[in-house]
Amino acid sequence: MKELYAKLRTEPFIITGPCVIESREMIMKLCEKLKEITERQGYTFIFKASFDKANRTSITSFRGPGLEEGLAILAEAKARFNVPVTTDIHEASQAEAVGKVVDIVQIPAFLCRQTDLLTAAAKTGKIVNIKKAQFLSGYDMEHPVQKVEESGNNKIMLTERGSMFGYNNLVVDYRNLIDMSTFGYPVIMDATHSVQRPGGLAGKSGGDGRLAPSMAYAAAAVGVKGFFFEVHENPAEAKSDGPNMIPLNEFENVLKKLKRVMEAVKG
Repeated sequence: MKELYAKLRTEPFIITGPCVIESREMIMKLCEKLKEITERQGYTFIFKASFDKANRTSITSFRGPGLEEGLAILAEAKARFNVPVTTDIHEASQAEAVGKVVDIVQIPAFLCRQTDLLTAAAKTGKIVNIKKAQFLSGYDMEHPVQKVEESGNNKIMLTERGSMFGYNNLVVDYRNLIDMSTFGYPVIMDATHSVQRPGGLAGKSGGDGRLAPSMAYAAAAVGVKGFFFEVHENPAEAKSDGPNMIPLNEFENVLKKLKRVMEAVKG
């Protein structure tokens, strides 16, 4: 795990997967394909899927298989394909069990100020990826960072996923990426959640997935080397976040172009 974090501090990496675990079969198939694509394009690959989407707009929305079954599926994917995995926690009580399986514990944006959640994640000893709340600036992330640091964990990453702008819309201020980089930790651009339209489809979130690649390219232009994408074989049939996802058959071309942007900035 120390080796993984050292790599994430210096090399381009991709966190990707579906929004939620829809089935074991879907996860195994998608993890295998995403590993092939990302590694072929020269990125470190981390597989992500949620065992429970506790923050869905509607009480009737699909949430996932739950903690026990979801972690078993993630553990199988990790072992079968020899890849690091990550998932999000919504309650401090979930941290210990999740920390036994994943390499990175993800803190949802809505919950990034929750002290108990941050300290519980920190105490797992795993990398903690804190997603910036839609209502915070990049500099405001100083305080979530301090909570993890003061809980004894300095393996931290910070993720930009847009700021609330008016109703059912987000905007990305790329100054936030630059500001968060001053804390000395890896910064990630969440390209697909940044084009989400929260609650914008009458009881569920909408989005504009066609814009997601551009979010990543612009982040690469300001020096970001970590990227988060939700990808699905058929976004129209995804059980969560379909409108802002990237179709699997388009993903490799996105990564190719992203690599060219990073090379241009570096050169």
